[in-house]
Amino acid sequence: MTQEKDPAPGAHLGVDAAEQAAAMITSVGFPRMPGRVLMALIAAPAEGYTAAGLGERLGVSAAAVSGAVRYLQSLQVIRRVSRPDHRRDHYVIVPDTWYGLLSNNGPIYERLAEHIDAIGDANASDPAALARASEMSEFFRFMSTRMSQLVQEWETHRDALRGGR
Repeated sequence: MTQEKDPAPGAHLGVDAAEQAAAMITSVGFPRMPGRVLMALIAAPAEGYTAAGLGERLGVSAAAVSGAVRYLQSLQVIRRVSRPDHRRDHYVIVPDTWYGLLSNNGPIYERLAEHIDAIGDANASDPAALARASEMSEFFRFMSTRMSQLVQEWETHRDALRGGR
C-alpha cells in the first residue's frame, strides 16, 4: 500500500482501499451504498463528512447518500452531528460500533437455531434434512455463545493496544 507524501489539503485519502473494503462487505451481503459510505467515513476527517461531502467523495447523488446514511443510522453505526459553527450536519462513525453490532446478534443466532430445529423436527423422517438442520442449528448456537466471549477478548486486546487507557 502506498500513500501520498504530501496530499493536497482536503484530498480524500485511502479511496482505493475504502472502495475495495466496501466491495468485500457487499460481497457478503451488506448493502452496497451503505458499505461505501461506511468505508468513506472511516477515512473521514475528524469532523466527519457532510452529506454533500460524502456525495462528492463517492461521486454519487444526494439521494444515494441520504438512503445510505439513513440505513447506517438505523443500525446505529453512524450518527449525525450538529455543530453551531457549521451550517450543515456532519456524519461520523459511532466509536466501537462493529463489535457491538456483531455481539448484539447473539439472541438472533439463538432464535434462528430454534427455527432451524423446527425445520429439522418437521423433516424428522428424512435423515439428510434432519442432519443438515441439526448441524446448522448447532453452528448458530455456537456463534451465540462465542460472540460474547469474542467481544470480551476483543475489549481486553483493544485495551492492551491502547496501553490500558
